[in-house]
Amino acid sequence: MATPYYDVIQMVERLHRYFLDVVKVELDRKNIQDINNVQAMILHSIGHDQLTVGELTLRGYYLGSNVSYNVKKMGENGYLEQERSRHDKRSIRVSLTDKGKDLHKLIDDMFERHESKLDGTKLTDERLKDTMETLRMLERFWNAQVSFAGM
Repeated sequence: MATPYYDVIQMVERLHRYFLDVVKVELDRKNIQDINNVQAMILHSIGHDQLTVGELTLRGYYLGSNVSYNVKKMGENGYLEQERSRHDKRSIRVSLTDKGKDLHKLIDDMFERHESKLDGTKLTDERLKDTMETLRMLERFWNAQVSFAGM
C-alpha cells in the first residue's frame, strides 16, 4: 500500500535516474563518449577544488568504491589529475585538467539552459525553494535514522 512517504522515496529515486539520463543525452549530443553520466556529475562536484576521494564521497554522497573507480577512469581519460598529498602520502588529491574544466563548463551551461526554460512554467523559484526545504527535512530525518541505528 503506497503512502505519501513511500511515494516520495520512489519519486526521489526516479528523479535521480531521469536526471542521469538528461546528463547522458547532453554528453551524447556533444559526442562525448569517454566519460559516463555518473562520472560527469562527480567531475562537476569537484569543480574548481582540489579534493581527496574521501572528501568527494562526503560532498557528493557517492559510494567510496565507486568514486575510486570513477576517479581512476576519469584520470585515464584525461579529465582529472591526481597528486599525492605532501602531508599524508596515503591521500591523493584530485583536480580537473583543462579537459575536465571544459566538461564542467558544459554541465554548467546545461544547468543554465534548463533554468532559463523554467520561466513561465509552474516551477517557480518559490516552489523550488519549498521543495528544497522539504527535501532537507527528509535528509535530516534519514540522517537521524542512521545516527539512531548506530547507537
